[in-house]
Amino acid sequence: MKKILLALLMVPFALCIWAQNKQEVHILSSNDMHAAIECFPRLCFVADSLRTLYPDLLVLSAGDNRSGDPINDMYEIPAYPMVSLMNIVGFHATTLGNHEFDSGEKGLAKLITMSDFPYLCANCHPAASTGIHLRPWQMFDVGGVRLAVIGVTALGPMGKPESHPDNMTHIEFTDPLQTVQQYKYLRQQSDVVLLLSHMGYEDDVKLSKDLPWVDLIVGGHSHTQLNGGEMHNGLLITQNVNRLARVTHITLTLENGKVIGKKAENIAIKGVKRENKVVGKLTDYFVNNPAFDEILAVNDAPVSTYEELGCLMTDAYLKATNADISLQNYGGVRYDTLSVRGISVKDVLQLDPFQNNLVEMTVTGNEFIDIIKMCFVNDQARFPLMSGVTAEYVLDDTKQQVKKVVLYGPDGKKLNLKKTYRVVTNNYVQAITPTNRKDEGHSLGIGTAEAIMQYLKALGHVNYQGKTCVKQIQK
Repeated sequence: MKKILLALLMVPFALCIWAQNKQEVHILSSNDMHAAIECFPRLCFVADSLRTLYPDLLVLSAGDNRSGDPINDMYEIPAYPMVSLMNIVGFHATTLGNHEFDSGEKGLAKLITMSDFPYLCANCHPAASTGIHLRPWQMFDVGGVRLAVIGVTALGPMGKPESHPDNMTHIEFTDPLQTVQQYKYLRQQSDVVLLLSHMGYEDDVKLSKDLPWVDLIVGGHSHTQLNGGEMHNGLLITQNVNRLARVTHITLTLENGKVIGKKAENIAIKGVKRENKVVGKLTDYFVNNPAFDEILAVNDAPVSTYEELGCLMTDAYLKATNADISLQNYGGVRYDTLSVRGISVKDVLQLDPFQNNLVEMTVTGNEFIDIIKMCFVNDQARFPLMSGVTAEYVLDDTKQQVKKVVLYGPDGKKLNLKKTYRVVTNNYVQAITPTNRKDEGHSLGIGTAEAIMQYLKALGHVNYQGKTCVKQIQK
């Protein structure tokens, strides 16, 4: 009987010891915010509310914080509004998305110095002359839990992130997986290892097979909406769509310094009704620029596809230059829908936020097809959009190469591929399409966004509903 009583008395003591050995880590993560500064008053309220419950909350971004709103991207110091708002929210770290390079090396260096949080990217190696200060990883003490965060960014077919190559002249990049494996030793030094990845959902899943020593991947780049998170090969992977529609609250449960539970929940930022008033005032200050509100033309019918918007852009390039053919990379169309309403300066700068310039080249039809094929390869296997001609194309079995292209002129007849044509495109396409063409092209000194604005002003009304210029066929 005495033994039973002693055992019962020991139960509360044992439970107390078990509770002491059990800990929780709470993380608030975002990805691909793309300068959605209008969401920050609500995001800050969410972060403040979670901190009330979890004082050691860790706030992370998986990259592409900028490029998407001219209020941010065309500020006197490009992207400063986002950095200042992220400072107030209390971000602890971000990795580099491909669009962090959009303002070039000097612009990125300046933003990093203004940030109250580190930029983590293990596979990015800038020359000392750039002034870009990165860390491959950072150790955080989260309520006594040692949490190592490693940053990594995706590389395109040209071996660099998908920004203009001229923005990364003095930066070297290494293979993401091979680079991350160099930090396996952090497993022995940490209770939790987190990969802050701007690789895209599919690549994160592939990485998980080779990273059994990592606990969690906070992902971005592909704008994949996951229901909280997904388990792959023992790793929890999280990601949301872009522009702060949602963020993720991650809870890791540890016992005796080992992760025994992982949970991720989405929080819909646009559904949050309360705001941080201080951040709201600062956001209003940034947004208050009437120059962006000027109406250029009226859209008479809903536009719901990237192709329709791409046709508008390429028509504008032809109008501005009187060229024979115009070309726009699919990935450079950054607006997805356009309702029946006035089209403003801000709309155009969101559609085309990269401050590219028009480039003209004189090429044969065959050389133009080579440009199309190379653009497809280096633009995430997406067929470019065009005006002055229409195209039918066939992909190979891998869907990563264009096998055949047939071009048709305005008269509906096949284009003479031996004849030369004046082709106008943007300087990004020029940079990502190294071919054997004789004419590499020259700048016309006309901004692509400027050409679109002038085109809309001249028309007054536009209707691009159902407009097509390319068609995939199977042969």
